[in-house]
Amino acid sequence: MASRSSWHCCLLAFFLLSSAAGAAYGQQLSTTFYAASCPTLQVVVRATVLGALLAERRMGASLVRLFFHDCFVQGCDASILLDDVPATSFVGEKTAFPNVNSVRGYDVIDQIKRNVELLCPGVVSCADIVALAARDSTALLGGPSWAVPLGRRDSTTASLSAANSDLPAPSSDLATLIAGFGNKGLSPRDMTALSGAHTIGFSQCANFRDRVYNDTNIDPAFAALRRRGCPAAPGSGDSSLAPLDAQTQNVFDNAYYRNLLAQRGLLHSDQELFNGGSQDALVQQYSSNPALFAADFAAAMIKMGNIKPLTGAAGQIRRSCRAVNSS
Repeated sequence: MASRSSWHCCLLAFFLLSSAAGAAYGQQLSTTFYAASCPTLQVVVRATVLGALLAERRMGASLVRLFFHDCFVQGCDASILLDDVPATSFVGEKTAFPNVNSVRGYDVIDQIKRNVELLCPGVVSCADIVALAARDSTALLGGPSWAVPLGRRDSTTASLSAANSDLPAPSSDLATLIAGFGNKGLSPRDMTALSGAHTIGFSQCANFRDRVYNDTNIDPAFAALRRRGCPAAPGSGDSSLAPLDAQTQNVFDNAYYRNLLAQRGLLHSDQELFNGGSQDALVQQYSSNPALFAADFAAAMIKMGNIKPLTGAAGQIRRSCRAVNSS
């Protein structure tokens, strides 16, 4: 009997210590955060992302961009997913200039959330779903994969003003880019690696019009090609699309950097990475060493995913990614 009591005491002590350790560790992200509470999470996310890419391959780039636009505003907290609520005067980030009629993938995140909720109701945050969807999009398009640190919670707030001020503009020069990424704790190397996400996806004419009509550090044939689908007059053809990487627009590779060497960067901010500045040597390295780019990109995505996450008791696990829980 004494032996049994001792065993119960030891067991109780173990659970108390485990709980204390878990509470302390809960403030940090962990790649095994849902191992017990939602073991099928990553299979569900990847299957749903795969379905979305089979329907529209371009969606992969959109989901990577969604993660970037989320993390750069308030941190990686799914604030970008919140809809405006006129009845309560709540204003989200979707109508910010860098996001409106531009950011895509909201419906895919909604579908992933619904699929996850069927198996693990009230457990997985929308913020973590966005992070996983970005990783899976990259990998499914031929890029690197990585273990995603998880445990983020969802914000109950959003910031239209921060979305308008904190996201780098396509017209940014190198100094502005370095400063903007630096403000988020990301190094110039991180910035140059993350910019390689432009090896997939498209951009609108309004974002590259000045580049193809006014920049001098551009291949003339490339400029002429892009002008065909992008009229010079603002307001005309603003939403016309062109691939950020004309060579392999739906494959995640290092062709983006080879484009920069040939002065065929679509955005002004792209070409700034190879324009006689501090990132020229790294761009050259990435252009000839795809493994180096892949490793640096994965590391930078993990680092970006650690920008001000809500953990522990902060924030909430939203039932719908588009709205704060009502109670």
